[in-house]
Amino acid sequence: MIPAGLQLGLGTRPTSNEIVFTQGAFSETDNPLDMVVQGAGFFQVLQPNGAMAYTRAGQFQLDKSGNIVTANGNAIVPQITIPPAAQQITIATDGTVSYSLPNQTASQQAGQIQLANFQNPAGLNSLGNGLYTPTDASGDATVGIPGGQEGMGSLLQGYVEQSNVSIVDEFVNLIQAQRGYEANSKVVSAADNMYQQVNQISR
Repeated sequence: MIPAGLQLGLGTRPTSNEIVFTQGAFSETDNPLDMVVQGAGFFQVLQPNGAMAYTRAGQFQLDKSGNIVTANGNAIVPQITIPPAAQQITIATDGTVSYSLPNQTASQQAGQIQLANFQNPAGLNSLGNGLYTPTDASGDATVGIPGGQEGMGSLLQGYVEQSNVSIVDEFVNLIQAQRGYEANSKVVSAADNMYQQVNQISR
């Protein structure tokens, strides 16, 4: 039984949002410090306020002290320092960073990059600029070696990951939303015409 009284619709509104971390296409670069995560995992970076953040953006560079940092200057964790005279920087799929020095045949290891993953990455909190922090929905970070047994993806040197947004799919969704709006507008217009005819008949 429908209760008596006036029922008003409130229209539509967004109720939730979700961050999609599907793999984007890879683009080759000339920077040996650029890298992508092939699979699951996030780079760990240290914010200026000392808090940990996580990112999929693999555009890295060296600061004045030789530390590997993001494009915004956030240091990667664990900290990895490259000497000024280093040559032929190599990053293996397991995150091992090596370099060679002039007049030396043996390579030197600077450290190993570690990745973090979450039980529910879609629940991460976005800080902007590609940085994320964990929430109760995402769970705590699990840290491991790239390509290790923790389900972490491996690293690929000399590439960056492009956006995972499909322009074609988004245009299709936009057209569907527009057609739905047009259909609803026609329903409202038809109902208005019906009410006008009823009013004219009653006169």
